Amino acid sequence: MKSRLVKNLSANAIQLIVNQVFGFGIFYVLSIGLDKYNFGQINLVLAILLAVFNILSFGIDQLIIKKIAAGTDVSSILSIYILHVLFTGLVFYGIILIGYYLFQSTNYTYSLLLLIGIGKLMIYFSTPFKQAVNGLEKFKLLAYMSIGSNVVRCAGLITLFLFHDLSLYTVIIVFISGDLIELLSCMLLFKRSIKTTLSLKWDGPAYSRLLRESLPQTGVVLITSALARFDWIFIGFMVSAIKLAEYSFAYKIFEIATLPLLAIAPILIPRFTKLFQQTDFRVNDLKLLVRIEMIVAALVALILNICWSPVIDSITAGKYGSINVKTIFILSLCMPFIYINNFLWTVFFAQGRLKTILISFIITLMVNVGFDIILIPFFKNEGAAFAFLLACVVQTVYYLKKNIVAGLAHTWLPLMLCTASALISGFTAKILFANCWLALPVAIVFYIILLFASKQLKLSDRHSLAVLFR
Repeated sequence: MKSRLVKNLSANAIQLIVNQVFGFGIFYVLSIGLDKYNFGQINLVLAILLAVFNILSFGIDQLIIKKIAAGTDVSSILSIYILHVLFTGLVFYGIILIGYYLFQSTNYTYSLLLLIGIGKLMIYFSTPFKQAVNGLEKFKLLAYMSIGSNVVRCAGLITLFLFHDLSLYTVIIVFISGDLIELLSCMLLFKRSIKTTLSLKWDGPAYSRLLRESLPQTGVVLITSALARFDWIFIGFMVSAIKLAEYSFAYKIFEIATLPLLAIAPILIPRFTKLFQQTDFRVNDLKLLVRIEMIVAALVALILNICWSPVIDSITAGKYGSINVKTIFILSLCMPFIYINNFLWTVFFAQGRLKTILISFIITLMVNVGFDIILIPFFKNEGAAFAFLLACVVQTVYYLKKNIVAGLAHTWLPLMLCTASALISGFTAKILFANCWLALPVAIVFYIILLFASKQLKLSDRHSLAVLFR
């Protein structure tokens, strides 16, 4: 069992790293190879399509994993989901296609939506095969299925860039080709590796039951889809594609900076689930984990801010570094809150408090969207970043207020102390040294000293962590 767990985590980690590396490669080539207007337009269209196809799943994708893992017949449940995906995907694309011809639209964004939408429709059609493999816990196979599109697109775009043939037209061809290859590879790998007979057969009553069962998850999907890219869409339509290009670049780097959280998150769920099944679990273990997460989050934010302008300006020829200094600073302040929100969400999930989680997402959505609408027209990208920060803070306050584990009542303390230590260290180092490569080690040393001084870092932590994860 331990060997299987290690293999599964390794496969997930490899998939995550590969997709992040190639995903950033795609993003980087587009950011330096296209002008800001076209880069912003592509990001706007991708944000719309991501939100739409997430909503069209109705939350059934997560339910499929759960049902297959529980022993439901793969062939029957997968047949229903494939038909759902085919129907909803084709209806959506048919509607925008009819609208294009009916209204004789010459809108640039609408044209891109139709073209890039062809590829994203292929990715949507591949979802049932990935979810089935996930439910069967064949994570190595899932890794092969999930990386195809990014690898092809990254290789294609780099080739075009090196041969000075990168244009909006060639980018669209590469996107569609990569997404089509991922669909075909998913189908072939599934057929080859999963020994099950798959026949598409409509079952109305079974589909109705599946929709009713997925209804609570549908609400979460709607909220998370709106949260995921509302700011991108709002900036693209209400401000400009150029400002969206700048914001999306900063946000993408910010997402990559949360990689340590993505690595640890899958481990916490089973660990916490087992922990809360006990009546005498040690709260000190959880408090230690919170401190370590806050130290890591604040450290990443510290490094990101000190290195941002010189590094990003050097690799983007001055296009996205200095212009995003304020935006990345505000976004980096969100990082400790994102870590602690994930920690508390996992605690609530392990306790089975799903209603509380849903309410937290609703409140977060209202705050984020509300302040996006108020702040973006006046403060543009900085307004979007600040709205996201406010939403993170409100979610943290809500989770702490609803927390019922007595020992976790003061988890806000390491968040505040680690964040303050990083801020003081960063500002002090930048005042002392203009060169970021001199300021960075000095800031890290100051940060460590302040952590020991505030007792957020202790010499005994290494031994305590070893005991916790044993």
